[in-house]
Amino acid sequence: MREQSTRTRAGRIAARIAAATPAGRDRAVDALRAVAILGVVLGHWMVTALVADGGSLHTASPLRSMPWLAPVSWLFQTLAVFFLVGGHSATRGLAAARRRGVPYRRWLADRLGRLFRPVAALLVLWAVAAALLVVTGAELTTVHTLVKLALSPLWFLVVFAGLTAATPLLTRLNPLWPLAVVLHVDLVRFGLGGPAWLGWVNVVAGWLVPYTLGAAWTRGELERRRAGWLLLGGGAVATVALVAWAGYPASMVGVPGAAVSNLDPPTLAAVTFGLAQCGLALSVRDRLRRALRRPVAWAAVALVNLSAMTIFLWHQTALMATTAGALLVGRLPGLHTAPGGLGWVAVRLLWLPVFAVVLGVCWTAFRWHEQGGSRGRSRVVRSHRPEDRRTSGEARHV
Repeated sequence: MREQSTRTRAGRIAARIAAATPAGRDRAVDALRAVAILGVVLGHWMVTALVADGGSLHTASPLRSMPWLAPVSWLFQTLAVFFLVGGHSATRGLAAARRRGVPYRRWLADRLGRLFRPVAALLVLWAVAAALLVVTGAELTTVHTLVKLALSPLWFLVVFAGLTAATPLLTRLNPLWPLAVVLHVDLVRFGLGGPAWLGWVNVVAGWLVPYTLGAAWTRGELERRRAGWLLLGGGAVATVALVAWAGYPASMVGVPGAAVSNLDPPTLAAVTFGLAQCGLALSVRDRLRRALRRPVAWAAVALVNLSAMTIFLWHQTALMATTAGALLVGRLPGLHTAPGGLGWVAVRLLWLPVFAVVLGVCWTAFRWHEQGGSRGRSRVVRSHRPEDRRTSGEARHV
């Protein structure tokens, strides 16, 4: 009886969210953003191991000891989809703001405020935590490892904020231009023995490719299904060729100890792989729109979007809190042990629900920072309309 009552209540909540959603909202955009965020979270939880060694913790990756697990990184390295959706949302939102007479400065302040508002809580908590760890005698290597992991999501926000600020200059930029920059940087860096620091140019150029693809989506240039399939096929073929014959790593995330990382900074292989991901995303838009007509499915997507930055910023903290707390019990497999085989992978999968519960606690404690202290107001389901006169415009499209 209680289970039936809970199910009925969840159905009513989902129905209310669906009813409050404007008919013209493109739910596929929100679904793709949710998939991108959750992909990054699950990817980090699977490939980041905090190994307890004596009195210290250090990071390790199963991709180093089991390189044949590289396909896992193909599933969970979804940042290109996030930048695709971000470029589409920003250019669409800017156009809507201009039609309403909202100045660029006000539009940008609103978007960056939603982007960085949750960061303050993360910085304060980890500043206090790091100080307490040092005072209580924790090894500096452990403190450095934990703080670095906790703050690692911030690099993404800085890049994304920069592209958001440059949106007026990027609305008409052809994605082939930043792709050409990435190609030439890699040619100089790897083919001609150029300096390694040149690769950092690709931090901007590499993510500009999917971001400007999002702008092309806004312009209506990617509406045909053929566009998505061409990007998927061309990106996949190019990536396979680069890995098989040009010596690029198969893993699409960084592997400790590897000579070259596809992600830090982005390489041509990471960008072509991102093109394939974007092509797949564009190809499934219609299917997502049909699937999200169901109130329960849409409610789940809407809730993830409402707390996208909270989930993204705090998922590493959830991993570390679980790891540190479990040390009180002892050194546990799949959590404190080095990733050395399939047994570790199997046990780590069992830890994922625990990480999710701890992330839920973080979400409960800190989601108000992302929503600006507004309780009970779902800006996801009440906006995304060009005629909406609120300055939030397409709110939550971060």
